[in-house]
Amino acid sequence: MREMHLNLFIFGCGHHRAAWRHPQSAVEQLSDISYYTNLAQIAERGKFDAIFFADWHAIDNIADGPRSYFDPLTLLAALAGVTEKIGLISTVSSTFTTPFHAARTLASLDHLSKGRIGWNVVTSMFDSEARNHGYESMPPHEWRYGRAAEFIEAVQKLWDSWDADTITCDRSSDYARKDGLRAIHHKGEHFTTQGPLTIPRPPQGQPVLFQAGASDQGRALAAEKAEAIYAVAYDLPAAQDYYRDIQRRAKLAGRSAGIPVMPGLVTYVASTQAEAKAKQRELDELLPTADSLRQLGMFIGQDCSGWELDAPVPTLPPLEDFTGPKGRYATILRIIETEQPTLRQLLGRLAAGGGHCTIVGTPEAIADQMELWWRNEGADGFNLMPPSLPSSIEDFVEQVVPVLQKRGLFRSDYQTDTLRGHLCLPLTDKP
Repeated sequence: MREMHLNLFIFGCGHHRAAWRHPQSAVEQLSDISYYTNLAQIAERGKFDAIFFADWHAIDNIADGPRSYFDPLTLLAALAGVTEKIGLISTVSSTFTTPFHAARTLASLDHLSKGRIGWNVVTSMFDSEARNHGYESMPPHEWRYGRAAEFIEAVQKLWDSWDADTITCDRSSDYARKDGLRAIHHKGEHFTTQGPLTIPRPPQGQPVLFQAGASDQGRALAAEKAEAIYAVAYDLPAAQDYYRDIQRRAKLAGRSAGIPVMPGLVTYVASTQAEAKAKQRELDELLPTADSLRQLGMFIGQDCSGWELDAPVPTLPPLEDFTGPKGRYATILRIIETEQPTLRQLLGRLAAGGGHCTIVGTPEAIADQMELWWRNEGADGFNLMPPSLPSSIEDFVEQVVPVLQKRGLFRSDYQTDTLRGHLCLPLTDKP
């Protein structure tokens, strides 16, 4: 039976840019593993499919607040030992990582977690990141996506360089079957790697591949390669457009099964609508205007520090003329077109989640909207982006999850031990 999928996207003190400023924030605990352990265990108590960490390779403006603290792959290793069922997903940059390094690290984590690892492949975004890896600026979009496709291919070949039953531990004969592993001799435009991998085949066969590209090339890569997709969708029509386009592309690529799509979702939960709005307003009022303008400028690729706050947002270039990350920019254009906000109102709208769907209300009202998207080709589940941590995810697990469970939309307990199992994806037992 089809059920909703839920991931927790853990981000600093929460996805609201001012969350760390709140008197009850956990900002002093970001270097303490117990903070992340607590979040992972809250999500596991809620029977979530997985927790997810993004990654960045440069610091923008440290005064704005914390973005990330630990290397996410290292963090997953620690969390694997204090959780039992929940999946563990990290972003991996195909622009800044080699296939062998990624394949070995992710295979190691899949063994440590007994089959609960996923990887979200990204091409990275900013010149400041590129300069930390020997580039003068970020390579062209088309080049990065060509590299990403080959990166995925080479990593999966390395995982497939071991048969699942290679290790025999036959004390009277050999430790392993010599014919159970093989070199891959990969030589492409971007990478050369001989193989085989130095660690046996992962328990899942291959860790689950996520993708989040919104550009035409990103969608093409997702439709051809991804096993699950993170999406940006401001409202149901936008979600449906993306969902249907991805499934159409997947069919054209010869894939028979649908790809689970999980848009980002920001929720403010309370027993009444007024109380939920008060929670949102409390965070919004902590946001310094200069920081918010700087964030908007990053999203739209121009300096907006001199724009009038209480006037309509100036006309922005059309999507086809924008050279930066297109998914978030398209969402901002849609918010402006639909809501016609002043600049001040737009800053508040983007303060948490940067244009992802935001629902403010009671547990039942939030569940209503989630169910609407789920039943109408808007989502197979959601990537929860709590505005404040841990309070917002505690509210969601304690108040919204029981409503979803009562409606038969979400599991009441785990039925499997692997991330593939949670996502109803087959194990890749053999190369």
